[in-house]
Amino acid sequence: MNFDVVNNTASYPKAHVGGKSLKWRHLLAAPERDYVFKPHERPMMPGSPASPDHPTLRRVAYFVIGVTVGITGGLGNALVSANTQNIQGSLGLYSNQIAWLPAAYIMTNVSMSLLLVKFRQQFGLVPFARIFLPAFVAITAAHLFIHTFATALVVRAMSGIAASALSTLALLYIMQSLPASWRLKGIVLGIGIPQLTTPLARMFSSDMLERGQWTILYVFELGLALVSLAMVFWLRLPPSERMKAFEKLDFVTFALYAPGVALLCAVLSQGRILWWTEVPWLGWALCASILLLSAAILVEYNRANPLLNVRWMASRDIVRFALVAISVRLLLSEQSYGAFGLLQTLGMNNDQLIPLSTIMLLATIAGIAASAITLNPLNLGRPVFWSVALIAAGSFMDADASNLTRPAQMYLSQAMIAFAAVYFMGPTLLIGMLRALSKGPNHLVSFSALFGITQSLGGLAGSALLGTFQIMREKFHSHAIVQSIVATDPQVATRLQQLGGAYGKVVSDPTLRSAQGAATLSQQVTREANVLAFNDIFMLVGFLAAFTLVWMGAKQVRMYITGFNPMAEPLAAMARMRAQ
Repeated sequence: MNFDVVNNTASYPKAHVGGKSLKWRHLLAAPERDYVFKPHERPMMPGSPASPDHPTLRRVAYFVIGVTVGITGGLGNALVSANTQNIQGSLGLYSNQIAWLPAAYIMTNVSMSLLLVKFRQQFGLVPFARIFLPAFVAITAAHLFIHTFATALVVRAMSGIAASALSTLALLYIMQSLPASWRLKGIVLGIGIPQLTTPLARMFSSDMLERGQWTILYVFELGLALVSLAMVFWLRLPPSERMKAFEKLDFVTFALYAPGVALLCAVLSQGRILWWTEVPWLGWALCASILLLSAAILVEYNRANPLLNVRWMASRDIVRFALVAISVRLLLSEQSYGAFGLLQTLGMNNDQLIPLSTIMLLATIAGIAASAITLNPLNLGRPVFWSVALIAAGSFMDADASNLTRPAQMYLSQAMIAFAAVYFMGPTLLIGMLRALSKGPNHLVSFSALFGITQSLGGLAGSALLGTFQIMREKFHSHAIVQSIVATDPQVATRLQQLGGAYGKVVSDPTLRSAQGAATLSQQVTREANVLAFNDIFMLVGFLAAFTLVWMGAKQVRMYITGFNPMAEPLAAMARMRAQ
């Protein structure tokens, strides 16, 4: 493939290239453009930055910027997800309406991964940063003045677009901070940093809400966005090579793919709230989503140079990769929906969850570090295997919850699951990325779309699946408990008298006191039924994780016996590409 090399010089001072000592400010940035990259420093593919040798101080600066940009990009959605009740009350929304906000973010975030890779390949990194970073700042600032539901939806959708670009910038900056031999570890770090935002949002958002309305959260996010903007414009990434990437049919595919994904997100986010069979538009939306996505696949299947290489995506190895990635993401909903859902049902809010969130943050950091340190390109399946094992163990540990369960009883289990959530992600990304790059740079667009679907839509589908299961099991347990409650039972009569007696000082009418006691007993029955339903969720996730573990273990044993390594061929192909 012939690339049109554009702007293959870097903003690095000539004195540094020659090895002369410079003051620290020159080691960070300089306006001169007089260094032509050596062959080993040129980018592996168009749209990616070059890989020159950086001095230590500049590497530190790249790392700090990468971490800041990564947290900035994921913090907005994490703040909304962690404070839905506060935002719902401020905007006066119903539960099904507030669910549209995170769904709108996922709709655009998943869709834009289809175009951003080609955007960088054709227009380069500088326009990429100059367009999306200021857009993110403007969108974040709009939160301060937008207080209606319709406009909030627009802002969240635009945030998903900007965050997709910021996550890419964070990954590229962190990779620049590491030497060439550690670039794969840089991918692991880059994909893991945005995962810190969820426990961070739960840790500090309560204190901020005490100082003002929910908009104060976006004041903080706006500050981070402005800091990220200043950092990226102060220390730019090395230039990249460009090529003509877009074709007219790409936009036809996107016009079919984006609304198809959006409708699927809408069904997954609203199905368990409105209930799947009660609202007709859910069925029509699902049918339209299937038709649109099928049409997009049909267009791509018959193209000579497809945006989505559906033949490659339908191959056995990629289907297996997608199934494992989706399965793990579904299992991780045990934490986001199961554990936090149980604690909120028991009356816990973000104030009481700060210690648990702190432990989860530390476990997430440990998971990122362990994944990077232990990374072995020849055995990328091992971290996924151990992650599933940790999820299974943590789920079974949570399955004996009661109405007396508090966050302290879940420290260990949730730390294990938080560790697993990031320990598997980097190696999983590398498995697919190496397979894609070994087939050619054009396959990276297909992989980006596939990875976005498995992670973002997988998480949404996990919450929908577990939420539906929890509602069904709550109705089952509630019915079973109510069947055993008979007013003529002396124990039940005594309990009703005790519950009604608690209102003796404020309700003098014995009939009203009895009715209030019955209402309180009904609330306790609902709470106990919900606790039992969440225990069923933990057991379900535990058994699914165990089943996945057995399947992966059998596959690992077979590869060990036969001596077959599925990553040997992609790594060899990558080495040949690098040598050319």
